[in-house]
Amino acid sequence: MKESRIGGGLLAGLVLLVVSAGVSSADVQVTTDHNDNDHANVAFKFEHVPAPVKNDAGAAAKFTIIDGEADSGSGGISRLNDGNLPTEEDDPSDNFFFAPGTDGGMIVADLKSVLEVKQVNTYSWHPNTRGPQVYQLYASDGTGEKFDPQPAKGKDLTACGWKLLAKVDTREEGKSPGGQYGVSISDRNGPLGKFRYVLFAISRTEDDDDFGNTFYSEIDIVGKDDPAPVSAAAGNSTNSFQLRSADGECEITIELVGADGLQDWAKEKLAPALAEWYPKIAAMLPSDGYKPPTHMTVIIKPGRGVAATGGTRITANASWLKAEIDRQAVGSLIHEEVHVIQQYGRGRRNNPDATQNPGWLVEGIADYIRFYKFEPQSHGAEISRRGLERARYDGSYRVTANFLNWVTENHDQEIVRKLNAAMREGKYTEEIWKKETGKTLQDLGTEWKAALEKKLETARTPGSSS
Repeated sequence: MKESRIGGGLLAGLVLLVVSAGVSSADVQVTTDHNDNDHANVAFKFEHVPAPVKNDAGAAAKFTIIDGEADSGSGGISRLNDGNLPTEEDDPSDNFFFAPGTDGGMIVADLKSVLEVKQVNTYSWHPNTRGPQVYQLYASDGTGEKFDPQPAKGKDLTACGWKLLAKVDTREEGKSPGGQYGVSISDRNGPLGKFRYVLFAISRTEDDDDFGNTFYSEIDIVGKDDPAPVSAAAGNSTNSFQLRSADGECEITIELVGADGLQDWAKEKLAPALAEWYPKIAAMLPSDGYKPPTHMTVIIKPGRGVAATGGTRITANASWLKAEIDRQAVGSLIHEEVHVIQQYGRGRRNNPDATQNPGWLVEGIADYIRFYKFEPQSHGAEISRRGLERARYDGSYRVTANFLNWVTENHDQEIVRKLNAAMREGKYTEEIWKKETGKTLQDLGTEWKAALEKKLETARTPGSSS
C-alpha cells in the first residue's frame, strides 16, 4: 500500500506519489496498490484500494475527451464507466487509452448534478509500461463565473474554475511497470467536496517509444449517498461467483464470459473440486517461508487450446471444456490450479542468480498431481506399448508424470516435494536427482523405461496376473 496525505507529510510505500502543496484541502490523500503480472486478477482486488463497482455515481456520468485523441484500437471512452473489466492483461478493446505518440490528454466526467463526492478510484492493467497511472485530478461544481467546462491544453485550470485535488504517479523506479494499478483519492474527514464535474489531466508514462499511454480499465466516482456497491464484472458478463478454499485461506473467483451451458457445471462440479484440492495441493508442494496465494481467478470463455495460467489467473477455453465436460474438464483445471500454487516466478524475483526451471518438469509435476493424486482412477498417465518407443522422462505432461510416479515409488517418496522447493527458490539443477536418489537423471530415465517395457511385456503374456 502507498499512501500520501496532502500537506500532512505522510508518504509510505514504494511508489512515489507527488501531491501539489497548493491544494486547498490538507486532508486529501492518495492510496495506491499494485498487483504485479504474476498476481493480477480479473476482479481487480487489492489490499487497500477498493475493487471497482458498477453502480457508483460515475456510472451514470457522461465522460468526454476535451483534449487528446483516443486510440482507434481502444474500447472507447465508454469503457471508463461501463462496469465491465478486462479479462486479460493486454486487452485493448476493454480499456481506454490515448493515441500512440501523444502525451495523453484530458477527460471530463459530468455527473449531471452537484453531488457530494466521497472517492475517486482509477484502475489500469497492462503487462508493461502502459500499466502505471500518471494524472492530475481536478473537480468543480461548475458555478463559478470563471468556470470553463472545456479548458484548452496548457491553461491554468485553477484559473478556469477548477480545484486541484491530487497529483498521481504510480511509476516505480527500478521496478517492472507491468500489472494492475489501483488508485483511490479520498479525504480523511469526509467527502472530497460537492462537485458536478471531475477532470483527469492524463500524461503518458514514458516517451521512449509511441506506446506510453496507460490502459485505463475503469474509473469510479463514488458519491456519499451511493447505494450498496455492486462489483464490476470481467468482460460483458455478470456471471461470476466466489467461494473459499476448504481451509478458508484462498478466495476463488470463477468468471464465465460467453460460456453458455457451463454455469451449472462450474458451480456443482468445478468449484467444489478446486476448493477441496487447493489446500491439498499446497500441502504437497511446500517450501520454507512460502505461503500460497490468497486469491485465484478462473476465467472461462471461448478461446483456443485448453487452458493457461499466469500468476494466479487461469484462462480456460469454454468450447474445449464443454466437449470434455464428463471426461477431462475438471482434471484439466486441477492441473492449472497446481500452477497457481507452484509460483515458480518467485525464484526469479527473489534470487538474481536463479536457474531456469525446465518446462517439462513444471508441467510434469502438475500432471503428476492431477493423474496420480486427484484422479488416479482415470489412469490418464499410463503409457501404452505404442507410446513406449517415444517415451522420455522429459516428455512433459503425462509422460513426465509417469516418470515422477515411478521415481516416487522406487527411489524417493518425497522427490516431488524436493524438486518443487528447489524450483520455487530458483535453485534447480540436475544434481538434485543424484543427491536424493543416488542416480543421475539420465540413469533414472533409462531404468524407468526398462521397467515400463517389462511391465507392458508382462501384461500381454498369457496367464499373467499383471
